[in-house]
Amino acid sequence: MGLPNRDEVEGKFDQAKGKTKEVVGRALDDRDLEAEGAADRASGNVQEGFGKVKRNVGEAVEDLGDAIKR
Repeated sequence: MGLPNRDEVEGKFDQAKGKTKEVVGRALDDRDLEAEGAADRASGNVQEGFGKVKRNVGEAVEDLGDAIKR
């Protein structure tokens, strides 16, 4: 497993940001902030997943290139 790419890192950040907004929204009884946090968290999950797929495809291409060189 390689290092996380930009999409994975940004996705994790959005997940953390969303979770924070959700908790603060619940504490302040602000349903809009809570919903915004849930949306941020969902967006972060999608972006992180996209980053993982992108990294796995890149690693597969590298492995294929290494196999061809042998």
